[in-house]
Amino acid sequence: MSVTAIEQAIGYAFRSRETLQQALTHRSFAAEHNERLEFLGDSVLNCVIAQALYERFAREREGELSRLRARLVRQDSLAEIAARLDLGLQLRLGEGELKSGGAGRPSMLADALEALLGAIFIDGGFESAREAVLRLYEPLLAELDPAHSGKDAKTALQELLQGRRLALPQYQVRAIRGEAHAQTFEVACLIPQLGIATTGHGSSRRAAEQEAARLALERAGAK
Repeated sequence: MSVTAIEQAIGYAFRSRETLQQALTHRSFAAEHNERLEFLGDSVLNCVIAQALYERFAREREGELSRLRARLVRQDSLAEIAARLDLGLQLRLGEGELKSGGAGRPSMLADALEALLGAIFIDGGFESAREAVLRLYEPLLAELDPAHSGKDAKTALQELLQGRRLALPQYQVRAIRGEAHAQTFEVACLIPQLGIATTGHGSSRRAAEQEAARLALERAGAK
């Protein structure tokens, strides 16, 4: 995905190409990098998500809203969105980071997405940044369920098995595909005592494990 395609995906066209370029520049590449924009974008993201949750879940208490927000702004969620944008392909990285696969590292993708949001705020103001956040987060917001927000799939599966006095699930990496900057992980979740074996895919090992755990949880709950 090109820079122009990224602008189309986020619904915002930059007036200052220099600001966009800075957002995509890692400190390993140049002294004028994206860490300050990342700091700003983190604050903008938290504010926008907090408002969205406040309006969407009018009956939820502060603690539950905080848990929902934490789920949405954690590294895995940010990296998932960044991978969807192919943001790693546009990052300007130093030679060492390129060789070590930095463009596909979830932490770097998450940081770059926050920097991009900070850049939108600088270039176009809060309303433009808010619209971009809501556009990017629309699928995640749509699937939110406050009743299950406190636990991720791996934790919920572990607690279910412990409650039945069964052994914990086994996770096995079955395959890693793609170039270093855009890898896809395939992970199996095995529960031999229940005859369950599921497979998850994701842009990181953790994301693939969560997907496999979610599928296993659905099957285990039906047994």
